[in-house]
Amino acid sequence: MKVLIIEDEKELSKSIVEYLSEENYLCEVASTHKEAMKKIGIFNYDCILLDITLPDGNGLKLLEELTNENKQDGVIIISAKNSIDDKIKGLQLGADDYLTKPFHLSELTARIFSLIRRKQFNNANKIKQDELEIDLLAKTVVVNSNPVALTKKEFDLLIYFIGNKNRVLSKSTLAEHLSGDFADMLDNHDFVYAHVKNLKKKLSEAGCEPYLKTVYGTGYKWKG
Repeated sequence: MKVLIIEDEKELSKSIVEYLSEENYLCEVASTHKEAMKKIGIFNYDCILLDITLPDGNGLKLLEELTNENKQDGVIIISAKNSIDDKIKGLQLGADDYLTKPFHLSELTARIFSLIRRKQFNNANKIKQDELEIDLLAKTVVVNSNPVALTKKEFDLLIYFIGNKNRVLSKSTLAEHLSGDFADMLDNHDFVYAHVKNLKKKLSEAGCEPYLKTVYGTGYKWKG
């Protein structure tokens, strides 16, 4: 799962990145309105953490621009401002949640998880598709009651595919999801093929139906 942290307090931003990275989130950071809009225009995120007060603009204005562009990224406002008017305006403009500084990183992580679960998995902690069962909290995968050992990248790919089931995802989209900004610096996306191949192999060997299909010349699709 990929998170964009729009925050100009460097120490706070660093702490959030370190904590979320331990929870297997891929984190990117923007410290200004301009930098944030550039990233949002190029990439998609599972969650955006948005500070209202930015050195070159207002976070609520950025949120308004997101809504006008019909971006579907989940947004949690994080701000020292505790005004009820700011909360109401932020939620009216399309924010999914609001967290006032200072906050515990464990609570922030719980809210991110809740937002992603609500948006992509209908509020479920467990995803079931016939013989396949995934526990989002425990980060475990079971096929026909037998556990399947996946790497962090493979698990992230599986969740991403299921969250976008019946959609064709290109290799470049998957590379961006797995590597963020670094995807543009790579000579090729062979690492995507390797991760997908390993994921397919492990699921197949466990007795899972071939839901993950290769769309030749385009990418991959999870049938659901």
